[in-house]
Amino acid sequence: MTTKKLRTGGEVDAWCTKCRLDLTHRIIAMVGDVVKKVECKTCMSHHLYRQPKSERESRAAARAAGVAARSSEPRASSSPRAGGSERLTAAQRAERDQTLAWERAIAGQPSGAFKPYRITHTFGEGELIHHTKFGDGVVAKVIDRGKIEILFKDGPRTMAHGQP
Repeated sequence: MTTKKLRTGGEVDAWCTKCRLDLTHRIIAMVGDVVKKVECKTCMSHHLYRQPKSERESRAAARAAGVAARSSEPRASSSPRAGGSERLTAAQRAERDQTLAWERAIAGQPSGAFKPYRITHTFGEGELIHHTKFGDGVVAKVIDRGKIEILFKDGPRTMAHGQP
């Protein structure tokens, strides 16, 4: 399969931002061999070039298939720097550490060990709480006599306690 060399004034399939369809566009600006700006031949609007949606979806599917295939292969190295997919952002690491802390705190605890959360009750650090909306949690710290921080699976929450 041969592809035509793209040039200004030529045609290319692109995603039209106005029609919201993959349509034929006329190339009106290029930088080197890269298409930058196009004109839709249907609605005549000018916009930045966007790959056709069908191409974006097929590339995303191929990428996902490649990731799935790589994750099923045995690891050659246990180094955290071995694969680019293992690199985590600071936010992802913090979220993972937080979830692990929550899991360690409630691991193996019977359901009777969790006290129901009530704003009128006073709680101490390390106590297990069951909240009707947020689920099971553990008191991470007592901020002051009216506030505590409870670590739930989806993250810490500052909540009131000891209120009359």
